[in-house]
Amino acid sequence: MIRLPHLRTCCAFGGAVLLFPLLVILFVPVGEIKGVIVRGLEREGYVLRAQEMRKSFPFGLAARNVVISDERGPLLKLDEASARIRFLPLFLGRLAVDVRAKVREGELQAGYQPRRGDFSIHGAGVPLEDIPFFLTATGANVKGRLSVDGSFTGKGAAMRGSLKLDVRGAEVSSIKVGDMPLPDASYSSVRGMVRVAGGTGRLESLTFQGDGIYSRLSGTFPVSGPLASAPLDLTLELMPKPDFLERQKFVFLLLAKYQASPGSYRIPVTGVLAKPVIR
Repeated sequence: MIRLPHLRTCCAFGGAVLLFPLLVILFVPVGEIKGVIVRGLEREGYVLRAQEMRKSFPFGLAARNVVISDERGPLLKLDEASARIRFLPLFLGRLAVDVRAKVREGELQAGYQPRRGDFSIHGAGVPLEDIPFFLTATGANVKGRLSVDGSFTGKGAAMRGSLKLDVRGAEVSSIKVGDMPLPDASYSSVRGMVRVAGGTGRLESLTFQGDGIYSRLSGTFPVSGPLASAPLDLTLELMPKPDFLERQKFVFLLLAKYQASPGSYRIPVTGVLAKPVIR
């Protein structure tokens, strides 16, 4: 039988654990909370800036005009962003955070449970032209509307899950991977799936159905370490039609050594996720 003093101690300890995140949100100044977030991102090599950050009811934070950058420049811009602690999981002894963000008319939603490493994300109508990562990382001008849906569980090598990508009305121009230019193209649809298991992410046929060209990107990368520095082992396949090839003859001359057969190019993509290169 559990003695009453021990039971009281356990209840008090459990209550303190449950209340601590709420007390942080309620009583710690926003500037101090922002400082913790900024320093955490800095340890990963990122810089966070926000025009405004405030507490939101009942237990959350909200921000406007958020920009996340690294040494190369801006990677992500959010018009609005908010993070809230979910009360019911907290009452049951689990910390769960819901995140929402807007990029113009597009919306992103994510959920995270740190203890189990559960993470989910859903997005619809996100305009790629307002995500600066592409211009910063590859020099490319990218347009289109992104939808994304995924969920993962576990941490490090134990992580598993999948992520679906879909882009409508995509246009890509001035793209370079390392120093190698790739063809400018318009794509009616871009679809793909990323599966994660055993510490490895597998990009399963990210396909680009374009006007005069069909492209496919596939391969693997580890997910057990920092994602930005994950080494890539990808292959980009380009299958242009003759008239498309003729219009961009100069680019395909540079890619001539990767020609696998007439009308088919297989290009190895290596480097790391933050800085891919064509070897």
